[in-house]
Amino acid sequence: MRRQRRPPYGRPIPGRSRQYTRETAVETISYVEVEVSEQQQDAVRERVRHVRIDAEHAGQRLDHFLHALLRDVPRSRVYRLVRRGEVRVNGQRASPRHRLQESDMVRIPPVRRSPPGREPGRVPQQLIDTVAGTIVHEDEQLLVLNKPSGIAVHGRSGLRFGVIEALRALRPGEPLELVHRLDRDTSGCLLVARKPSALRVLHALLREGRFEKRYLALLKGRWELGHKRIDLPLRTDFRVGGERTVKVDASGKPATSEFRPVEFFGRRATLVEVILHTGRTHQIRVHAAHAGHPIAGDEKYGDAAFNAEMQSLGLARMFLHAHSVSFEWPQAGPFSVSVPLPADLSGVLDRLAAASARPAKRARGAQGRR
Repeated sequence: MRRQRRPPYGRPIPGRSRQYTRETAVETISYVEVEVSEQQQDAVRERVRHVRIDAEHAGQRLDHFLHALLRDVPRSRVYRLVRRGEVRVNGQRASPRHRLQESDMVRIPPVRRSPPGREPGRVPQQLIDTVAGTIVHEDEQLLVLNKPSGIAVHGRSGLRFGVIEALRALRPGEPLELVHRLDRDTSGCLLVARKPSALRVLHALLREGRFEKRYLALLKGRWELGHKRIDLPLRTDFRVGGERTVKVDASGKPATSEFRPVEFFGRRATLVEVILHTGRTHQIRVHAAHAGHPIAGDEKYGDAAFNAEMQSLGLARMFLHAHSVSFEWPQAGPFSVSVPLPADLSGVLDRLAAASARPAKRARGAQGRR
């Protein structure tokens, strides 16, 4: 009997369902070779670099160091490089918060950049001029800005530019970095370090609680709690769409705020000074609301009826102003700076006082509006 010859692999046997073998199929596609110059290649991809940390950058966080070194790379991309282990410190993986030490060797992987003709947009000149006009103090170590409400401190999702991007466009040769942050709607003192060593010192002061930030806020109702220290942990949650919401929760991070009444407006509102002992997201707003006295104009944690009443008096945004910052340089001694309430907020207080049933009563021991 003649033996039937087995068909070759990959060809279906007639009359049977299709079978698959272990043979590996390789799919190919046609392509056209295009000669690319070295200049074009460099514009799209860097070579691997190894950077040794000097004394000036020692103590700086890894993510801050990378943001300064890769300024034209999105922040999300930088964090992704660190999480994937593509950035190495002395040959080892490191977290974004890792503190660099002198003589550390940092591996910087190839980073995709904008190809020729698709460079990131330039900061609008109007924003640069606005931010330049807010500088109220400058020395060798830092800049102090009186940040207006409505301008973010840095670009983020949905917002391309902020204060720091405008400053870097204004002073392209300086390694400028934010010392701390303010919410977009909050006005007042904002510090920007001009040197990595200054940033390192100021961040150490922040961690050790030796950096004092004072705010002025207009709260709903008459504050009857006197000089009150609120020590309640806060937890941050993210809703669908990335909206950030903070609430008092035992599982949250420690948060301490100190409230002191400055001026009463009958039973309608109270101007308070708040000292932050920690710097949690939305800390003053959540602590004030939890105490039953939400901030005027706060659409997320505030009172809608109170906000409408204050809006009728000319309040067009949240009444929260960072009016002073103070600390002590380890070698140079004390430093303090303050900025007064902007005209839009002072005007609301004047109209509120005039509209009150009785004259505004000063809080005992208060020094008045700052």
